[in-house]
Order: sequence, then C-alpha cells, then structure tokens
Amino acid sequence: MADILLVHGSCHGAWCWRDVLGPLTDLGHHVRAIDLPSHGEDPTPLGDVTLDLYARAILDALTRPTLVVGHSMAGYPISRAADLDPSRIARLIYLCAYVPWPDHSLVDMRLRAPRQPILKALEKSADGLSFSIRPEHAREVFYHDCPDDAVQYALDRLCPQAILPQATKITLGANYASVPRSYIRCTEDGAVPPEFQATMAADFDPDTVVHMQTSHSPFLSDPAGLARTIDALATP
Repeated sequence: MADILLVHGSCHGAWCWRDVLGPLTDLGHHVRAIDLPSHGEDPTPLGDVTLDLYARAILDALTRPTLVVGHSMAGYPISRAADLDPSRIARLIYLCAYVPWPDHSLVDMRLRAPRQPILKALEKSADGLSFSIRPEHAREVFYHDCPDDAVQYALDRLCPQAILPQATKITLGANYASVPRSYIRCTEDGAVPPEFQATMAADFDPDTVVHMQTSHSPFLSDPAGLARTIDALATP
C-alpha cells in the first residue's frame, strides 16, 4: 500500500480525479487529491499565485513519504516541491506532464515541442494574468475519448489558469535528482504531443516509463486503467 497524492493540471482542480480515487483505494492505497492555489475551491487570487506557492501547497499536503502524481503542467510544481524538500516524496509520477529542463519555464518547454496543438484551445485574459480553455476546442484537445457526461462535468468546473507559475524558469538540483521518477505517456494526447512526452522522459529509467492509449485526460476516459498503471508504478 502506498500514500498517493494526485495533483491536477492547468485550469483543473482536485475534482478531475473523482473517478480515480475509488479504484486506487480498492487497490489498497491511501489516496488524496488537492486543489492548487486559485483552483477548485481554493480562494487564492490569481494575481497571488506563483510556482513556489504551488510547490508549498504540495509539500503542505504531505505528512509522510508519498507517491506524488502530477498531470500536465503539474510536472513543474511537483518537481519544484521535490527540489525544495524531498524528504516526504517517495516517487514522482509524471502523467503526460512537463518535466523541467534547466533554466526553462513551462512556457519555454511548450515552445520546445515540435508542435503546439494546445494553443488553439487557450484564451488569454484581458489583464494578461491568466488564460482559460475555449470550450469549443476542449473536447478535441483534452477529452476526445471521454464520455459525454464526463466532458460536461469538466466544462462546468474549468477555471482560469494563472500564467506566472508557467512563465517561471527553474533549474533543479541535487534534492530533485535524489527522488525516483516515473512517466506515464498518453499516446493519443491532443494537448502535449506524445512525441515530446517521449523526449522529456528519454533519460528516465526505461522500466519506469509506461504508456496509455488515451487522450490528455485518462482520469476521465480510463480511470480504472490509470489506477492500475499508478498501482504498478507504486509497487516495487
């Protein structure tokens, strides 16, 4: 049995993991999902959100060694959390997530990909502090293999995403390097190109890189399969 913390990606919240919590619990794990600052039910103003605030929220949710799963943009805050304090992080699992390169922000990483299919689905706010997901492109980019009711569930809950955390460059050090890592690559991903996911995971132990034939949102399209995949990575 493992302690597992699930961390959502851009514009989402803890709500996106609703269908994964039960299957992981049934597999014997103690599992939780959190809202990052300004997401879900967290009241933090968008203008106050930083990458380190995200990372501290993750660390604050940990009381003992925990397997931390980060989806998409959450690859950055889970990595930063491990660099700040690896003592309570047993393993990082990147779910079709961005893996930081030295002196790169998430925005920089996105631009290093061979293509940027996500851009058509994003709309920047007038004040420049955030972006939102255009509902007319949401299914195509994020949820193409998800049931209709799950897509509507997501559309009803998506929130604006603070830009500053994604524009913050980081270089990770020895603390981060000390934490075991795994990668779940989603081969039908319409947001983060699968070939770029393979590039980001190229220096991971090959035994810790697995594949799911899903969209960017396996927590809605194949939650039982995702639970089994996380369970396999959590079991030595």
